[in-house]
Amino acid sequence: MAKKSKGEADRQLSESVQDSAHLIWLAGLGAFAKVGEEGSKLFEKLIKEGEKVEKKARDVAAGKLEEAQGKVDKTRNKVADTWDKVEQLFEDRLTRVLSRLGVPNRDELQELSRRVDELQEMIKAVGAESQK
Repeated sequence: MAKKSKGEADRQLSESVQDSAHLIWLAGLGAFAKVGEEGSKLFEKLIKEGEKVEKKARDVAAGKLEEAQGKVDKTRNKVADTWDKVEQLFEDRLTRVLSRLGVPNRDELQELSRRVDELQEMIKAVGAESQK
């Protein structure tokens, strides 16, 4: 009888181990199914979060780009204004130097040219009268 009870105990232990292994197997399958189901939901949620972060990053980058462009335009205008001032200063100083050297300016040259034209007309008129 001792053998029967030992054999019976072995059989019960074997069934218990098989039942436990089967339950563990089922729990593993359930966990795998749950991860598959929840994993796709989590993946979709991560995609949506990523899209939000990307949009925010693009908005911030666009704002910084506009700000930088504004600063570049402002700086370009300042440089152009400064260059114009330097150019005018150079022209003024050059005009003063040329004046000191006795070189006539544009207005004086135009006046001189006008007077030469008048003289030529007078010479033609005198020449025409003397031939009569």
